[in-house]
Amino acid sequence: MTTQFDLIWKNLSIGLKEYCEKNGFKKVLLGLSGGMDSAFVFALACHTLGAENVTAIMMKTKHTSQLSLDITRDLTKHYHAPYQEIDIQPYVDNMIHLLKTTLSEPIKPIVAENIQARIRGQILMAISNQTGALVLACGNKSEACVGYCTLYGDTCGGLMPIGNIYKSTLYQLADYIGQKHGVYLTPEVISRMPSAELAENQKDADSLPPYPILDAILTKLVDLKQTPKQIIQMGFDKQTVDRISALYQKSAFKRLQLPPTLNI
Repeated sequence: MTTQFDLIWKNLSIGLKEYCEKNGFKKVLLGLSGGMDSAFVFALACHTLGAENVTAIMMKTKHTSQLSLDITRDLTKHYHAPYQEIDIQPYVDNMIHLLKTTLSEPIKPIVAENIQARIRGQILMAISNQTGALVLACGNKSEACVGYCTLYGDTCGGLMPIGNIYKSTLYQLADYIGQKHGVYLTPEVISRMPSAELAENQKDADSLPPYPILDAILTKLVDLKQTPKQIIQMGFDKQTVDRISALYQKSAFKRLQLPPTLNI
């Protein structure tokens, strides 16, 4: 029996293959962070294009956990894909020092966080220029809807394969394809708490509601075009709904600049 998840996986694979063929790309490149999003995109690319055509780059900083390093090494070893680790902390420190000198004031935490993401984006795009590989952005629909992403950082790329998939759906899809299609994802990728690892002990839950709640609200707000008032009347917390609605409107300018996504 073909399920919704079978169709999504099939459409992602076909979409990625056709996109690369139509645009003349034989190889792809992505930043592998140790989180669910990049791990899923990496596995998708390996199964679709062949692991030898997928290069993964781990760009670590002082905030990168050992677990993230273990996951990226395990994934790339399993798929026998080209892999490289780059310590970008010296470049982050230099940029922060430059900004402090230029601005003559302390740097806000959000600025320091985004610098890391943008340096990663610069490195990926530079390698893309050098090798001709297509950079895959690994953002999901939940993050895109509320602007939980960095322009010219983790949004860099020529294609965002899972940009139409909500985070909570992605976890369900990952579990399903692992059991049904034998797609390997390190178990810790599914069990660990989501984090951008741009600050000490940072977790997505520090900035966003739990993904099942966030995605339920976004589905009604974005996909079903329901108003915040209608969603609140369904029993959702008013403060949470109003906050998500405001984030969605405020981040519209980011979504206009995102790479194309695959139709699922």
